[in-house]
Amino acid sequence: MIACVPVKGYFAVNCYVWVDDDTKHGFLIDPGAQGRELMEFCHEQGFIIEKILLTHGHFDHIGGIVAIRAESDIPVYIHAAGEQYLTDTHLNLSHYCRCDMTVHGARHFQDGDVFRLDSNPACSLRVIHTPGHTPDSVVFYDARHEVAFVGDTIFRGSRGNDQYPGGDGRQLLSSIRRRILTLPGDTRLLSGHSEETTVGAEKHLYL
Repeated sequence: MIACVPVKGYFAVNCYVWVDDDTKHGFLIDPGAQGRELMEFCHEQGFIIEKILLTHGHFDHIGGIVAIRAESDIPVYIHAAGEQYLTDTHLNLSHYCRCDMTVHGARHFQDGDVFRLDSNPACSLRVIHTPGHTPDSVVFYDARHEVAFVGDTIFRGSRGNDQYPGGDGRQLLSSIRRRILTLPGDTRLLSGHSEETTVGAEKHLYL
């Protein structure tokens, strides 16, 4: 199952809990704020979080990690290009919102890596690198259920912002056209800041 848990720090963001129905183990994706509340939600639902996965390193997607780490040792994963965002408050934009935040000790992944649940290896998410919004932006794709967690690369009816440090408009459009819109048309796209959409519903905007 997938639970969308909106959280709010400086900005509102969609955090996702991707959970295996049988074991109740899962991944927490983009805990942008309210880390303690997120863990309370998971505890109430009986969810056991094995890993925290980040679609990119902007502060509104990482802001809950410090509070989570105060209560648990859940490992955090980000694309290798995202390390600089986790440790630089200018790059991750928190400095400009007067809420400086950093995250240290994250583990790195690369394009094509697959995250499998320890409790049920049949449940997996594949990493699709989609630079453009940031150099480290990725999609986590669940092929079995045709669901993609797309971060801030694409939204319902629009694309991500390429004006922040490290952004690249050409890369962003290429990532959307070649790496997201080539997924099956019924694939659900779950973003950081918009309502759910599908590959098929967004294709006409990029022809």
